[in-house]
Amino acid sequence: MIILTTAIFALILAFVLGFALGFFKQIFAVEQDPLVGQIRECLPGANCGACGFPGCDGYAAAVAVKTAGIDKCSVGGQTVADRLAAIVGGSAEMTPEIAVLACQGSKDIAPLKGQYTGLTTCRGAQISLSGIKLCAWGCIGFGDCVKVCKFGAISMGSDGLPTIDRRKCTGCKACVTECPKGIICMAPKDARAALALCSNRNTIKSQVLKTCKAGCIKCNICVKTCPDGCIVLENGIPKVDYARCSACGVCVSKCPRKVMKLLPL
Repeated sequence: MIILTTAIFALILAFVLGFALGFFKQIFAVEQDPLVGQIRECLPGANCGACGFPGCDGYAAAVAVKTAGIDKCSVGGQTVADRLAAIVGGSAEMTPEIAVLACQGSKDIAPLKGQYTGLTTCRGAQISLSGIKLCAWGCIGFGDCVKVCKFGAISMGSDGLPTIDRRKCTGCKACVTECPKGIICMAPKDARAALALCSNRNTIKSQVLKTCKAGCIKCNICVKTCPDGCIVLENGIPKVDYARCSACGVCVSKCPRKVMKLLPL
């Protein structure tokens, strides 16, 4: 009898609370700006945060009050930017970007410090040991970038390095933000240019040779031989000016460590 009475009371209480919540929701409802709804319909709904706002709803609200530009949705790209321009005005030229792993330190190329038995996440290994490889800048290889990619564009290869599928990558930069080594960079998706696939900033050649068989040894050959004069050594890494690079391939052929590669990869 007590159990039955309790159950009946609980049902009545739930009904009353449900009715009250519905009533007060109607009373205190905030009417949404129709413009926000129009903008929201143009967005892809990925809620990836690439725009810098908490999901598509947040971005739509910001665009409506003009605190955000119409060129922030990397997932939707130029198509979405054009649709937003038709609603709120303005124009935007978007350059599609793709994530690139600036490291070739696979398990056969970059030696480990030793046997690692800690938390098998890149961030955990970085916090505890500054990574598991002798190269202080090398990819840890536990796949944190794979886990945060909402588009299934990253997978772990048999060599212990993440592989990025350029067909699926939307340029949302989630992997860039997540990588504790900061070795995933963004590059123009359709660019024909050279890129250095190394993040080793050590300027001592002997140490680079010891820690990675594919590390940049700072020989400056790419800088000296570039006919376009578009390569400089910045923080120990060759940096290419995409606007000036003619993709001639001279730096790629001259690089003794095969660090320089031509985009698109």
